[in-house]
Amino acid sequence: MLFLGTEKYPKEEEYEDFLGRNGGASNAYTDMEDTNYYFNVSPLDHSDDDEETSDEVESELKDTDGKVSSALSGALDRFAQFFISPLFDESMLERELRAVNSEYLNGRTSDNWRNYQMLKHLSNHNHPFSKFGCGNYNTLTDGGDPELKGEGGEGGESVEFGGGSSPRDDLVKFWTDKYHAGNIRLCVVGRASLDELQKTVEQTFGDVRPPPEGFVANGLVDQIKAGVLKLPKEGESHSRDENGDFVFQTEHLTYGPNAAFGPNELGLIREVVPLVESRTLKILSAVPPSDDPVLAESKPFRVLSHLVGHESPGSLHHLLMEEGWINSLSSGTGVSASDFSLTSLGISLTPKGMRERDQVLAKTWQWLALIKDAVLNDPHGVIEQYHHEMKVLADTSFKFRENGDPTSFCSSAAERLFDYEPSKLLLGSAEAGEYDVEVARAFLKRMTPENSLIVITGPELEKKELEEAAASASEEEWQTEARYGGKYRQIRISEDLVKEWNHPAEIDSRLRLPGLNEFIPEDLSLRCDDEESKATFDPAVDYREEHPKLIVDTPKLRLWHKMDRIFRVPKTSIRLQLTSPNIYRSPRSITLNRIFQKVLQDDLNSYVYDASVAGCNYRVSVNPSNYQLSVSGYSEKLPHLLDVVTSRIASLIEEMKEGEEAHPALEKMFSKAKDDLLRQTKNYVYDSPYETATYNFRMLCETPVWHVNDYIGEMEGPDAEAEPLTLKECAEAAEECLFGRTKAVSLCIGNIDEKGSKEVADLISNHFLKKRPLLEDETPRFRSLRMPNKAEAVQIFGESVGTREVPVVYEDLAHSESEENNAVDLMMQTASSFELGFEGLAIQELIASMAYNSAFNQLRTKEQLGYIVAAVVRKSTGGGNGLHVIVQSSSTLPPALEERCLRWVEQFRKELEEMPVSRFAMEAAAVKANLLEKDIKLAEQVSSVWGEIVSTVPHSEHFKNPDFDRIEKFADVLTLDDDSESPIKTAAELKEKVLEFYDKYFSADSPDRRVVSSRVYNRKAKAVYEENIGKPGFISSYDDSRKLKQMLTAFPTAPYW
Repeated sequence: MLFLGTEKYPKEEEYEDFLGRNGGASNAYTDMEDTNYYFNVSPLDHSDDDEETSDEVESELKDTDGKVSSALSGALDRFAQFFISPLFDESMLERELRAVNSEYLNGRTSDNWRNYQMLKHLSNHNHPFSKFGCGNYNTLTDGGDPELKGEGGEGGESVEFGGGSSPRDDLVKFWTDKYHAGNIRLCVVGRASLDELQKTVEQTFGDVRPPPEGFVANGLVDQIKAGVLKLPKEGESHSRDENGDFVFQTEHLTYGPNAAFGPNELGLIREVVPLVESRTLKILSAVPPSDDPVLAESKPFRVLSHLVGHESPGSLHHLLMEEGWINSLSSGTGVSASDFSLTSLGISLTPKGMRERDQVLAKTWQWLALIKDAVLNDPHGVIEQYHHEMKVLADTSFKFRENGDPTSFCSSAAERLFDYEPSKLLLGSAEAGEYDVEVARAFLKRMTPENSLIVITGPELEKKELEEAAASASEEEWQTEARYGGKYRQIRISEDLVKEWNHPAEIDSRLRLPGLNEFIPEDLSLRCDDEESKATFDPAVDYREEHPKLIVDTPKLRLWHKMDRIFRVPKTSIRLQLTSPNIYRSPRSITLNRIFQKVLQDDLNSYVYDASVAGCNYRVSVNPSNYQLSVSGYSEKLPHLLDVVTSRIASLIEEMKEGEEAHPALEKMFSKAKDDLLRQTKNYVYDSPYETATYNFRMLCETPVWHVNDYIGEMEGPDAEAEPLTLKECAEAAEECLFGRTKAVSLCIGNIDEKGSKEVADLISNHFLKKRPLLEDETPRFRSLRMPNKAEAVQIFGESVGTREVPVVYEDLAHSESEENNAVDLMMQTASSFELGFEGLAIQELIASMAYNSAFNQLRTKEQLGYIVAAVVRKSTGGGNGLHVIVQSSSTLPPALEERCLRWVEQFRKELEEMPVSRFAMEAAAVKANLLEKDIKLAEQVSSVWGEIVSTVPHSEHFKNPDFDRIEKFADVLTLDDDSESPIKTAAELKEKVLEFYDKYFSADSPDRRVVSSRVYNRKAKAVYEENIGKPGFISSYDDSRKLKQMLTAFPTAPYW
């Protein structure tokens, strides 16, 4: 409601429109105890008069000379009014209630939402954590029904608030109680001087109401100032209660004496039936808030989480993986509130692990006992050394921390201001004191079965397919949580299990605490500071604009190098892509390669886990046309990591080729990887309806493609039983794609010199490039198909489709019986990137930028069709482009959604026609500003440069050189200036071009319009879906799609640069 009008700016679209024409965006989220509002704008200086008709509108980023840009000052003024004088217009309240209800209905088919609500529902009902967090129409209107229609009312109009009551008075009261200066923290980042920023904030936020007398905010800063919390003085012993137990001041402080999770809510085993196929085991233990002053100083949870989730040989993770019981294990904070936290030890189980869950739990508590013993009986031993390691890593990370996204920083900084003084804001949680064994012991004392909730999730639990387990709630009846429909049962942990888990009779001999980390970097020097580099430094060169240099150019390998002189961090990134036509030649081939990727990842953990902890990371991924390998992190250890990873790839393949009898452990790993991939692939059908609609478009518009059912058929079913995938076959498939005939491109960038980069090239050549390279015509190329216009559709399907506005419709039915949403993805295909060129692509981008807010405002805010609404440009593999209008709705069927999308397309054409030319200039400047945003950290530069390099791989020798200036050329089209190279000189010319483009590709009467709709129905509408099966122009299966694709032509694949 705050976004929809204030006394100073009553127009409901004012805030979003202003941000949009200044290259900005906004959002907000509500957490358990706070709401975070944030926005961004480009530093533009437009006139604030949206009705100006002159072509001469400033469209460049401004050098502010220390002043605040009009974009930022204008946005802050509109933003501040949220907290000064919102309207809470009752005429808009019904729409927003329906938006909340739509969000709630979307969550009902999400296991994450269901499980979180179940956790809240089964907590102490005297604690506010137990409240229904999302809300819905019924709860917010005190009993209203969004489906209730008037009896005999004109047009069957809705009864006011569905028969419930208006929540406006409650909204105003909540805003009055909570939205005052004492409860608000603000962070602003801008190019202007601090004095000017402060002045602007005072001018815009100066009228925010002061807090009530004596108000103390729920945060450490205010609570310490008010004396509610007391920081221990140096040398002072920690506080204890009458029982000698450690006192954490913030625990149960905010909502005490009621604890969200007390004895009645803990010491339980809870079993849950998921919607999608997943098997998990979680141990949630109640502990003090993580930002308690004592915990925040020594941070025992950081070391304990590090040990619990460790993945090196001897760890719990390694043992459970070796047994084939788990897919993954993680440790961290599950829930964090101001007066309690829940630690979370989460395990993804395999089907075998679900059957052996008693063993999994037994080994887990043995591992915790091993850690406890080290803390309790070795006060200055290995745990303190781990603490020192983590402190060194945190200090190094902070020292070389790069800039992040300013919007994310603002959002998080505003939140942190409740708990950190401004002088500590940047350092924040990175700062840690010395190891405190007493605090660590007190924290670990909470990690017991009696103080924990064990949640086991799996589809087998309700089917009685499992052998009886000790850790089971099978004696209890199934229950259903009311809000989201989650199915569960729970029982108190037996005394025998509590005794066994608290005091294991023995600890598995394979479990041992990890050694110290050998990958922690010591040499943090910069190559750009070497004498040779200094000698070649040219102060006149803007090294930010310097492109990578091609230093290896052979038929087998092309490698680019750029030494960093801008970001000055001792980090390097090495990327390698090996292109092979064999990966995607069949569903079996890509399935085998995906399984190999999983086996490799599991296997490499024992080799490189310490490296990842120390800030050196690797990734091996398989895509339809290539393998990609990347290593990144602190430069000193990176060459060793690269050698370890590449060497292990080769040796692992050789071991797998020897078969399961020679390597039974690898066979277990292979079987687990196959089962995991099968589970993930089968769960595709539970994607949101709008995601399914998008997937169906890919099946229709791209070639070659394999359908998800093709992959499943390789892993289960009659064909899979007749010709099962084997360990040896998997190795041979990976070997052919990694070490066979390939085309390789690579990038070395960051804290690495040319000599080091050439050593990387030698390593790549020696490991991978021993066979002759691919021929140009062997390079895999994917094509994008041109959808039929109306005349072509009539030729394909017959005269009947000529009367429909959308002649080709792809229809699908949601798989889940509980899915309540429908979806439509309306695509208006334009042309290939080659055909559009820089000018066409820039105009398409400009239209999409303006369309998003228009579609959102009309289809979501005004018409309340659904929570998910978007208008975006999508590029298909092979060079195709199209504007997609996407809506997901629980209240409206796909044909009606499609109709509303089409009417919006007409309406938006009128909006463009009526839009003053000055607005086009402003929108163009905003898009240009976003395009020309500078990389603010090394990782961003790596991503953008690497993207340009790999985009050349599918093309012939004529297009093999990356165009690193492509974005600048793209942005030049939107530069409205007589002196620019752009063919478009004025805003009036730009408007004319936009309307021409729109009329050609999107208008209903254009012979060139290629519009296709992808619809997904929920199960309640199955009969409507079935009515269209077999009708001309309706595609109801992948077989129908395959048939149509044989009649379509492909777009050219040549690049546009």
